Amino acid sequence: MFFDDSFAFAKELDNNDPLRHFREEFIFPNYHSDSLVYFTGNSLGLQPKKAKTYILEELEDWGKFGVEGHFVSRRPWFSYHENLSEMAAKVVGAKASEVVVTHSLTTNLHLLMVSFYQPKGKRTKILCEAKAFPSDQYALASQVEFHGLSKDNLVEIGPREGEQLIHLEDILTKINSLGDELALVMIGGVNYYSGQLFDMKSITDAAHAVGAMAGFDLAHAAGNVNLNLHDWGVDFAAWCGYKYLNSSPGGVAGMFVHEKHAYNKDLKRFAGWWGHNKEQRFKMESVFDPIPGAEGWQLSNAPVLGMAVHLASLELFESAGMKAIGEKRDHMTAYLQFIIEKVSERNVENCSFELITPKDKSQRGAQLSIMTKGQGKELFDALSKLGVVADWRAPNVIRVAPAPLYNSYEDCWRFGYLLDQAIQK
Repeated sequence: MFFDDSFAFAKELDNNDPLRHFREEFIFPNYHSDSLVYFTGNSLGLQPKKAKTYILEELEDWGKFGVEGHFVSRRPWFSYHENLSEMAAKVVGAKASEVVVTHSLTTNLHLLMVSFYQPKGKRTKILCEAKAFPSDQYALASQVEFHGLSKDNLVEIGPREGEQLIHLEDILTKINSLGDELALVMIGGVNYYSGQLFDMKSITDAAHAVGAMAGFDLAHAAGNVNLNLHDWGVDFAAWCGYKYLNSSPGGVAGMFVHEKHAYNKDLKRFAGWWGHNKEQRFKMESVFDPIPGAEGWQLSNAPVLGMAVHLASLELFESAGMKAIGEKRDHMTAYLQFIIEKVSERNVENCSFELITPKDKSQRGAQLSIMTKGQGKELFDALSKLGVVADWRAPNVIRVAPAPLYNSYEDCWRFGYLLDQAIQK
């Protein structure tokens, strides 16, 4: 595709962007003297303007009805999570019955691994990617330890010597070599550091071929890349709501359980009363009867104020559609890559860059990870002072993520302009 690094070209792209009006649905931070280039949707998405309205409505109903609000408020709290299931399912490519919004990301991963990591005999090992997000590594290691197993049962697959990305063939080879010792493959759908998008269908198929389960942490994938969890046959997945899904700091999270498992009441799980048969819940019976579908993995009643923010964001995803979001993501990320490469060409004597994120759009989402050469943290700090909100990962990587719903092509052009200035400083 043809790109031009002029400001006029960026404005032309914005004028032709069918999603440009969604930018007006978000609040941009104003703590800087100039308007910010906000490129950290991979860490914390912007606040939807409607979030405040929805929270105030719930506070109003709480004040008006007290406990009766569970059943008579405008969006009854008893079933509040049901307002989110269908929209969340479209984001991850699932059936509504396979998805529930509840708890937090790592909590959900632990709850799911109770069901899907059940080591027996020689089938005890978990395969994950090296340099996974630390929370995943902690969770996986603690699951292994919980079952009384040694750390050798947590197997990592990493990039080849001198490379930054993990080859799919290496993952599949490792799955096959572990064979009947492998209990679970649990990988981040998009690696938080490199921005690499993994082929989840191929990984799932390979895991199933050797008799193992396949699950994914979609923290950097949900709302970012186009997912099809049901058709891929993924056993389970979990994701947070506060990154690309713009649903408040530490906001509510989602989980997916494929329908082939979700109706199995005999599957081991940690139980809580909000996962109990909703028709019988208030009878306070002593025997747990899980709700069919992903809802059966819920523990406690809905955190309504957090879910109100999630509702505001999911409505925007519903309106835009993941197909259109994905098309803009691919085009905008390619344009930003072009801008970064132009800056690198102009400054090769002072500072150069290596994009460690795959250049193939089928292997990445909205994130670009820039490995700096010649300048490091001081370059990132200079960028921050100029009004760029990005993310630094030691020793020398700047992560930027243009979110299709609220970022513009002008943002991408301004990033290049400010990156030029930062290098000179």
